[in-house]
Order: sequence, then C-alpha cells, then structure tokens
Amino acid sequence: MAGPATATCDDLWRLIRREAEAAVVADPFLEASAAFILDQGDLGGALAFLIGRRIGRAEADRAQFMRTAREAYAAEPTLVDAAASDLEAILRRDPAITGFLPPLLNFKGYVALQAWRVSNWLWRDDRPDLARLMQSAAADQLQISIHPSAHIGTAVFLDHGTGIIIGALASVGDEVTILQNVTIARHQDDPRNAPKIGHGVLLSAGATVIGNLSIGDFAKIGAGALVTSDVPAGCTAVGVPARLTNCVEAGVSALS
Repeated sequence: MAGPATATCDDLWRLIRREAEAAVVADPFLEASAAFILDQGDLGGALAFLIGRRIGRAEADRAQFMRTAREAYAAEPTLVDAAASDLEAILRRDPAITGFLPPLLNFKGYVALQAWRVSNWLWRDDRPDLARLMQSAAADQLQISIHPSAHIGTAVFLDHGTGIIIGALASVGDEVTILQNVTIARHQDDPRNAPKIGHGVLLSAGATVIGNLSIGDFAKIGAGALVTSDVPAGCTAVGVPARLTNCVEAGVSALS
C-alpha cells in the first residue's frame, strides 16, 4: 500500500521536533499547539494524537481514535511511511510552505488523509463500523469525506482541504493533488465501479469526476470541470461537460 518516503520516518521526525522546538522558542504562544510533538517519541505517536484531537468531538472519542491509530500503526508500520511521504509531498508542491511543522499542525487535508489511512486499515481488517465512524467524524470536523473502501496511494496532497468527497471504491494514485470541493464518486446506475485516478494527476477546485472511468497519469482536470468519461494520460479536461485539450497524442480533442 505505501511506498517508501524520501527520508526515513526517524529522520523526518527529528526534523519535525527541531522545527517544533525552534517555533516554541520564537513564539511561546505556539507551545499550546506544538507541545504534543515534543511529548511524543515518534511520528506515529504524534499522528495518533493529532488524529484524535482533530476528529474527536468528545474526550472519549478523541481517546478512542487515538488508540485506534496507535493500533493501526503498530500492526501496519507502512501507514506511518505513507504519512511521511504525504507530508514531504506538501513541502515539494506548496511554494508557501518551507517546513514540515506548519502542514502537520494546520493542514486539515493532511489530517483527514491520515485518518482515512487508519479507517482503511480498519476496513481491510473487517471492522467496518469503526471505519465508518472515523469517516463520519472526519467529515463532521474537517469537511472531508473519504470512504474507507477507497484506495489512495502515497505522496497525495489534499490542498485547502474543504469539501472533498472521495467515494466508495474510488482509486487515487501516487503523487496526486486534489484541491477544495472536488468530488470523486460512482454513478448511481453503476454502483460497482468507481473512478480510477492515475499517477501525478491534478484535480482542480470544484472538479467532479463521476462514473466508471479512468484519468490517465499526469492528466489535469480544470476548475469546475464535470468529467464522466476517460481522460487520456497527459491531457487536460475543462468545462461542463468536460472537453479535452493539450493532449500529447494528436487527434484527441474531445471526450466521447
């Protein structure tokens, strides 16, 4: 499920701790939000705490989600590797970010994605009720709903992280960037098949991708586009209904 991160999780964790220490020294006001990092022994512990704090409304819920995340990370350490890869992807793709601490503390898209990784582990472990509970909590608190049965690769960036819906059975490849208010879902007339998003795809704000279709590697979906048919690799799809442009292959000009 998870590919290797560029740096090891231990290396990344040491960088995050140094950033947290420097941030607290520079502005003691940040101690309240960053102190939990300094209290944790590794990235998995920090992620578990963060998931519990961000998606749990009551103290009991926060404790339950934290325990569940710790259980998932102990059983499947590659979940932490995937989280590290996601965090590094933000630093590579967001020109406004110069360190790991700000997205870890503040980007709800990142937290929602890690909560999904835990709920997906529950789903695969035949614990669907708790998986759906985590999905519901993340949707309520973070305005991002990712079905536990979806498949999502690594180095994925949910930018701005509001109003994103990734439905049941949807597949999202590695290095994908998804902006706000994007929907990826099955068609109601074909509930067994869901969209498949390839490697390195960009889904711009407000895009809707519906049905049994594939979006090829490194394709771009424009803001507000409605996509209901395949998009070849490298193409850009824009408009409602979407039409193709900037395709590498000659003769590809419109969605059929």
